[in-house]
Amino acid sequence: MFAPVFSPSTAVALDLLGLGQAGRGGWSGSFLEIGCGTGVIAVCAALAGCERVVAADVNPRAVENAALNAARHGVADRVRAVRSDLFSELREERFDTVFWSSNYVRAPEDYTYGSMHERAYVDPGYRAHRRYVAEAPLLLAPGGRALLHFSSRGVLGELREFAREYGRHLEVVGSVELVEGEYGDDVVEHLLLEIGADDGAGRG
Repeated sequence: MFAPVFSPSTAVALDLLGLGQAGRGGWSGSFLEIGCGTGVIAVCAALAGCERVVAADVNPRAVENAALNAARHGVADRVRAVRSDLFSELREERFDTVFWSSNYVRAPEDYTYGSMHERAYVDPGYRAHRRYVAEAPLLLAPGGRALLHFSSRGVLGELREFAREYGRHLEVVGSVELVEGEYGDDVVEHLLLEIGADDGAGRG
């Protein structure tokens, strides 16, 4: 399972979402986190005021860990941990916010995972990204938002191309640059993208 202590990405995602000060409230409604890992973001969403939170992950150990962390922080009554391959077990539910801090490193189509851990940061052929861009808006309640945490370590141009194929547009609603010292001295830009229906206005 991907541990947040080894990467700043989870802390960056919290800041991009405005959940860095989760205990101060400001959120409401329902929240779905895809690829929840240890459940940090899902738990923080509940602490911030969301009444219904689903923490979903394909890794059963992550699901167990997220449930334990929800109980540890006193929000087990609002956080439900579910094993799901993206939206496979969630088709009938609707949410005010759908969020995924994605495995934005693109690998070749024929790449074979060496471990479950690699699923946290590698997506062969962007198959999972294609599914998320196409399907996330379908799980939204009226007025809801489908959000994606991406990075300059990924291939944003390809993401925009297949978003257009599915009649979606991607809007950058937040960004932050930082040096990820664990992986070198390059400046990495983290992006919060909102997925919407293509309105024909030329947005990509």
